[in-house]
Amino acid sequence: MCLVALEDPGLTIFPTHRLVRGLDAARRAALAEAIERDFVATAVARDQIAPVAGTGPLELGYVDARQTLHLALRDQSIADAALAELPSAYRRLDTGVLEALLLKGALGLTDEDISHLHGFGYARDAAQALELVESGEYDAAFVLRPTPVEAVREVAASGVNMPPKSTYFFPRC
Repeated sequence: MCLVALEDPGLTIFPTHRLVRGLDAARRAALAEAIERDFVATAVARDQIAPVAGTGPLELGYVDARQTLHLALRDQSIADAALAELPSAYRRLDTGVLEALLLKGALGLTDEDISHLHGFGYARDAAQALELVESGEYDAAFVLRPTPVEAVREVAASGVNMPPKSTYFFPRC
C-alpha cells in the first residue's frame, strides 16, 4: 500500500484517454449528431489535440481518420440533465460526462463493453492515442484533460465512485 496526501504538491493525476473501434456508418452519424448538438467543435492540428487543463465544463480532443477536433461542452446544463441522478461533483467530471453523452449515449457502449474492452480501449498519453487511431487499430480517440485532485476529493465526499480509469496517479508506489 502507498498513501499520499491529497495536499502533497508531488501528487499528479494524468489522464487516461478513451479509444473506440467498430464505428460503422450509423454509429459515426450518431456521434456526429451528438457532437453537433452538445458541443462546440473546432478543428485543430493533430499536435494540438490535448486540451488545456481547466475547471470549466468538459473540454476534450477528438480524433479519427478524417478530423481532429477540440470539443467544448455547450453548457453545463447538458451534463446536469444527462447525469441528473448523480451528485454535482460527478456531473463535472470529464470522464463521466464523456461516458454519458458520447460513449454510452451516442455510441451505445454498455458498462460491460467498457469494463471488458469490447470495441473500447485506453491510452496513457495523447501520442499513443493518436498512433492507435492512425494505425487503424482504433477508429477514434477522445483525448482528455487530467482530473483535478480537488475533483477526486469532491466525488469521494459525495459517496459515489469515479468512472473507470478516471485517475492515473503519480507517484506510483
